[in-house]
Amino acid sequence: MGRLLALLAALAGAALIGWAGERTPQVVRANAPATAFSAARAMADIVAIGSKPHPIGSEANHAVRDYLLARMTALGLSPQVHPGVGFEQPRGRKDAVTGGRVENLIGVLPGRDRSLPAAALMAHYDSVPASPGAADDAVGIATALETVRAIAARGAPARDVIVLLTDGEEAGLLGARAFFDRDPTAARIGFIFNMDARGAAGRVQMFQTGEGNGATIDLFRRTAPNPRASSLIGYIYARMPNDTDFTVSKNAGVAGLNYAFLGRQFEYHSPTSTPATLDPGTLQDMGRQVLASAQAIAFSPTLPAKSPDLAYGQAPGGLTLAYPPAVGWLILLTVAGLIVLGLVRARRIEAFPWTDVLRGAGAGLFAVIGGCAVLHFARLATGAGFGGMEQRFLLAQATRWEIATFLLGLGFLVLAAAELARGRRAIALVPLLAGLGSCAFAGLDKVGLGLGLVAAILAVVSYGRPVSRAGAWTGVLALGLVLATVVQAVAPVAALVFAWPLALAGLAAAASTLSARKGVAALAATALLAAIGLGWVGGLAHDAYLALDLAELMGMPLLLAALLIWPLAQPDEGAPPARLIGPILLVAGVAVLIAVRFNHPYDARHPEASYVGYLIDQDTGRAWRVSNASERSAWSDRALTQGGGKIAKLSHWSFRRPVDATPAPFLKEAEPEITLSRQTDGAVLLRAVPPPGARTLVLMLKPDVPATIEQLAGAPTHIALAPGKDTTVQWAAAPQGLDLMIRPGGPGKMQVGYVAKLERWPAGAVPLPRRPAAVMAFDTSDSTSVVGRRNFSW
Repeated sequence: MGRLLALLAALAGAALIGWAGERTPQVVRANAPATAFSAARAMADIVAIGSKPHPIGSEANHAVRDYLLARMTALGLSPQVHPGVGFEQPRGRKDAVTGGRVENLIGVLPGRDRSLPAAALMAHYDSVPASPGAADDAVGIATALETVRAIAARGAPARDVIVLLTDGEEAGLLGARAFFDRDPTAARIGFIFNMDARGAAGRVQMFQTGEGNGATIDLFRRTAPNPRASSLIGYIYARMPNDTDFTVSKNAGVAGLNYAFLGRQFEYHSPTSTPATLDPGTLQDMGRQVLASAQAIAFSPTLPAKSPDLAYGQAPGGLTLAYPPAVGWLILLTVAGLIVLGLVRARRIEAFPWTDVLRGAGAGLFAVIGGCAVLHFARLATGAGFGGMEQRFLLAQATRWEIATFLLGLGFLVLAAAELARGRRAIALVPLLAGLGSCAFAGLDKVGLGLGLVAAILAVVSYGRPVSRAGAWTGVLALGLVLATVVQAVAPVAALVFAWPLALAGLAAAASTLSARKGVAALAATALLAAIGLGWVGGLAHDAYLALDLAELMGMPLLLAALLIWPLAQPDEGAPPARLIGPILLVAGVAVLIAVRFNHPYDARHPEASYVGYLIDQDTGRAWRVSNASERSAWSDRALTQGGGKIAKLSHWSFRRPVDATPAPFLKEAEPEITLSRQTDGAVLLRAVPPPGARTLVLMLKPDVPATIEQLAGAPTHIALAPGKDTTVQWAAAPQGLDLMIRPGGPGKMQVGYVAKLERWPAGAVPLPRRPAAVMAFDTSDSTSVVGRRNFSW
């Protein structure tokens, strides 16, 4: 019974530690000292700029620009508008370019020595269409303004502090590219702080640094109060297809820190991202972290020098630990020594066969792979598809789904450990049934079935007879140590994810002589160290849950938890109460999973997303009501069939995949002006001016000879156009039109397709039905797309 109580105490303690680590700080009131960051003060800016959508080039965005210019003037920053052109080719897309005209806002708080490299506070002031952007990125804007105000309240800084508010981030980091590629002011910046968001709540993560971050992390560690940061997160993020404005500054060689938060992702790029749904505590967290480090930079006569990267992360209690990656080897050697010490002493107390170690390692691997099989099945069983829009069913009930994930994963881990005391191979049925169940939801699901089969084989090999707790735990720790060694060799800055839990588990192994000691003291030490480690692992699991919709990612936290919890979860042979914990957790997880599956989560607070547009093909004289959403709402079906048509798949060159559509009356809309003129040097100038009211214009260029785009809106570039293939140019803030200077490889022809987006419903069309409160328009829904093709030769 003592071991069971220790297990329950460790789980409760871990939950408490994890909960405390995820709490946002109290909001500082508006009457706080002038040198403090006050979220209450900063919220006024969020209300002003984050209450309605303001995408690049819109009148609403111009109003936000003017408001910010006035605010920056009041702060004494002497702001200027820096117009420019920004563009990029998306990762992995040589056949596409995204660009537009931007208006970056730049203000300067003068320093005592203006010759020193400046510190910069960067955020973007545009939003996506349909979203007010109260979190993404009004929080960043408000943080920058309140931070520079607080710095000014301390007196003149040692160096200039630049406030850089970029335009067009949501359209492809356009403002940042215009600034760092072509604005001379960029050369003045020596250190930059970027603030962004992918949710509306939760703790703020400092998740990315510039290259050579040793001195930067040392400053961050000394200044930031109770931060959240990890070199593991930075390592993973660098390998993901995600970017912020900081990507551009980092590629330009500027040192700095990048911040964001992920909680309440239902609000991300959603019409529900309003000041009312934003957690002010998250704003306070962002502000206190940024201000602490920014003022240290602003008032220092020197900037952090580039130095070798460090491994870093937060221990429970907010303490930031940082060390050279090579120190990881010393940690692992120490852990190995602690494990050997515990093993030698355990065998003196009670001998066990060496095969128990192998069976323990196999059981640990079974717990991880089997847990992944169970979680994979659970994700499919929710009924939600995969993708940004499909996942919204789960985001609307995110807490419920996360609880189900944690209960199922932890329940299976505890069950795997408990059953090893009896050695029953029947446990192989659990992941095997999960794999078969995955096939019931997704046809022949190779991933789920493969995980289930591998786990079942591991169970057959590792179970079959009772295994000693000391031997089993040794095997689990050895498995973790082997994996930690591999990670230390391949990715040393990320190895702390294994090294830190292993260090706690090694201490517990030595203190309890690998769980062979009897008595309250040994159990208490094991439970305390397990609680500390599990609290940290729980935070990691929570971050993984928020970052990616991939249930199998929980395999790593499961292994880390196994290192700590195994000696408490594996009871004495034949101890019935302890064996029930795993099944109880699993049953509870299944119950919550059923609630997720059959709950209808959409309401006025979490409306269902809908998308319906009007497509007018000016070449064929045909039109359709279309929906390119992967899942249609009942309202979308009514809107599509309003004219009596039947919904069918439409394949049209303006869409990358077939869309749901019904025929609609052809309505006259103005056409874009597209001309091609030959230049004296052999190049050709393609000029496209969208129809009045179009904020964006997409051109699809298909030459019959090799060609190269040499200029986009006057900015030099080099973009190859493959003959016989479409290259897409997506242009934002397009009313002035777009000039493309193209150099063909010789005489030839080019087909130019166009898609002009009018963010309104056609005046002559039957109006869309009224949406209920539980349904919202998403992205550019309710818009008109005017499409056609032109042919040119030279």
